[in-house]
Amino acid sequence: MQSDSNVIPAYWQQHVAYTMDIDMDANNYQYKGKQKLVYTNNSPDELTKVFYHLYFNAFQPGSQMDVRSLNIADPDGRVGDRISKLKPNEIGYIKVNTLKQNGAAVTFETVGTILEVTLNKPIKSGESVTFNMDFDAQVPVQIRRSGRNSKEDVAFSMAQWYPKMAEYDFQGWQTPPYIAREFQGVWGDFDVTLHIDKSFVVGGTGYLQNPQEIGHGYEDKNKELNLPKGDKLTWHFKAPRVHDFVWAADPAYIHDIFKMKNGIDLHFYYKKTLDEKYLKYWKDLQPKTAELMTYFSEHVGQYPYKQYSVIQGGDGGMEYAMATLITGQRSYGSLFGVTAHEMAHTWFQFLLATNESFHPWMDEGFTSYISNKAENEILEEGKENPHSGSYKGYKNIVNRGYEESLATHADRYNTNWAYSTASYSKGNIFLSQLEYVIGAENVAKGIKKYFIDFSFKHPTPNDIKRTMEKVSGIDLGWYLNEWTQTTHTIDYGIKSVEENEITLERIGQMPMPIDVEVTYTDGTKQSYNIPLEMMRGSKPTTAIVLKDWGWAYPTYSFNAVKTVKSVAIDTSKLMADVDDDNNVFEIK
Repeated sequence: MQSDSNVIPAYWQQHVAYTMDIDMDANNYQYKGKQKLVYTNNSPDELTKVFYHLYFNAFQPGSQMDVRSLNIADPDGRVGDRISKLKPNEIGYIKVNTLKQNGAAVTFETVGTILEVTLNKPIKSGESVTFNMDFDAQVPVQIRRSGRNSKEDVAFSMAQWYPKMAEYDFQGWQTPPYIAREFQGVWGDFDVTLHIDKSFVVGGTGYLQNPQEIGHGYEDKNKELNLPKGDKLTWHFKAPRVHDFVWAADPAYIHDIFKMKNGIDLHFYYKKTLDEKYLKYWKDLQPKTAELMTYFSEHVGQYPYKQYSVIQGGDGGMEYAMATLITGQRSYGSLFGVTAHEMAHTWFQFLLATNESFHPWMDEGFTSYISNKAENEILEEGKENPHSGSYKGYKNIVNRGYEESLATHADRYNTNWAYSTASYSKGNIFLSQLEYVIGAENVAKGIKKYFIDFSFKHPTPNDIKRTMEKVSGIDLGWYLNEWTQTTHTIDYGIKSVEENEITLERIGQMPMPIDVEVTYTDGTKQSYNIPLEMMRGSKPTTAIVLKDWGWAYPTYSFNAVKTVKSVAIDTSKLMADVDDDNNVFEIK
């Protein structure tokens, strides 16, 4: 009989249930919080410690985020040296005053943006415990994602604002210090009560439970308002099955609700003080956002919540649970584009919750892929390849020698440029180039299957690979390895054409299947497909499928059926060949 120690556990993930009561002092940008957290250990392991993220602590002189920005070759312009110059009343902080495990005080230590907690009793596998915490916090001056009084004068952009339990998964505790990159969270439920001055309009994650006590555009117009006396309103939100909670607040927000026919409410929050042209753009954006919601639901998977909010705030564009914060003083094209990208993140990283520290390319890249396609269709741009910008950016960084592997931890790239190109451009090309390898229809089917199998989970690179293999019947281990774990480049050329014999050569280190278009002297054309031997199959195609090409052979020859006039490799331009000059051969 096999012992339990040799049994490989099935997929598991931890669970959280937050109940928070937050009292906001909007005049001095400080708040007091009480947090009850029911934490369920679904892992097969016994836990002796837990860890919380305290993200606001990054906005202090001398923090790792500050020093990293001062030393990196190409600092983010929004950060620069600004953190180093913050005064005590401008910094951000989260100070944990008390923390109890099942009613008994536990030992904890704040180390930068991480709270290290030593438990009184281990949390056994399958066990749930309750943590109760009191904390004080201060909202930093708006620098990166979160903060107060942004350049567009939004009062509060409250992202990653609470002590947030770190993820524990099959790789262990995920506790990177907050340097500059994005976030990972534990799936669960949020119940948040916020007390803030009654002049503020609040938008964000979750469903408002007491609209008739709030007003501000939430109320049922057919019922009486029941506004409380006093200077503050009490906002009560609930958010089921999410791994984050964001909110923003400003006294000058306009709050519009665009109701979709499928029952989803789209909320828009933008400042009434915007110039008239920007106010018009925000109105024009609303039906187009509904089209985006429909597109992503149809091409990835059905949006599972009844609400989504687009909120003016933050410092650019950033996705959160059931909401995004975006800057609002933009051209209409830019406003639509940032909304398309951030909303697409609802599927890639939010519902398909990859670890962004390890695999930001699965987050930003896949989001860029689907949002590019959505923009191309909804705005009727008519681009043959809506991802051409990603190919250009990738080739540029390769040619200049700054490329780094996608296997690099998000915080460890030598430059922000290398991080951005890897995550956005090369991550996007992972899917668009996969259309070239296994066929566009298989990629489209694979994305839908990926959503069905891994939404509300934490998928890994192997999960997207195996999904595409199952749909296409093609082996893709070589593709995942070469494209995401090396900096090998693709470069194929036409070595020679003699009468009707065509010889191709592999110059770059990364092997690929090859599409060849041959034009004959009589004006007719013929397409050929040469599978890569390691694929153990070929994509669906109307081309003539030739014998496969073993990657170790530097050249490959075949005979065309008639006298050749010209030969071209990859006319689709979906293969990220770093040198196009040798891709066309014409007989003079």
